[in-house]
Amino acid sequence: MAYERVHENLRNLKLGTLDEILDNRLNANHVQDKSFLDVLDELLEEEVQTRRANSIETRTRLSGIPTRKTLDDFDYAQQPSIDQTVISELRTLRFLHNAENVLFLGPAGVGKTHLATGLAMEAMRAGFSAYWTTMPGFIDQVQRAAKRDMLHAKLKTYTKPKLLVIDEIGYLRLDRESANAFFHVVTERYEKGSTIFTSNKSFADWGEILGDAVLASAVLDRILHHSSVVNIKGDSYRLKNRRRLTKTA
Repeated sequence: MAYERVHENLRNLKLGTLDEILDNRLNANHVQDKSFLDVLDELLEEEVQTRRANSIETRTRLSGIPTRKTLDDFDYAQQPSIDQTVISELRTLRFLHNAENVLFLGPAGVGKTHLATGLAMEAMRAGFSAYWTTMPGFIDQVQRAAKRDMLHAKLKTYTKPKLLVIDEIGYLRLDRESANAFFHVVTERYEKGSTIFTSNKSFADWGEILGDAVLASAVLDRILHHSSVVNIKGDSYRLKNRRRLTKTA
């Protein structure tokens, strides 16, 4: 009766991992020379770790992040212009606690997306919600939502998460509706949530990207007020690999 009741209560409490491992962990060999408190501590720790892993997996899946690259995977030797102390500071996620922004600027292929991805992964591991989009993807979603008269609801996708990543700013010029939607997102997140931007264009070019110099000035004023800007110089990883393959061919 006690055995069945314990398992039933574990299931009722939604302690699934503990329910699965209990019998094996309570065998004579495992509990030998261990106090009841030690055994209970091990069981609860495994339940917590499993829940944490599942929670991270769920946040990562819902974030829309394209790849699961980490900061540990980044090859700083290929991009010596990057100050590693700045990345180490960002990795503490203090910017996220302070609702500050991060901007990675530089030409294509220098690692902007990798660094943005790595910080997003760190944030989700720490328990924060995150959402990922490219600027072309943002434009597409805004246009689709506007046609269905659901733009206001759609914009909550971008304003609600603790961390938003907008990748690839500069490859497409925004139409008026998308530019206004982008301004709305930036304004709603100002001093409330953090956003990571990556762009291959300098700030002087954002007026052309948004199709309105005054709007671009207002956007940048809010973005840069609390922000860290990382300028990356150097050649594209892809071009370097292509040159190596050409030389070895």
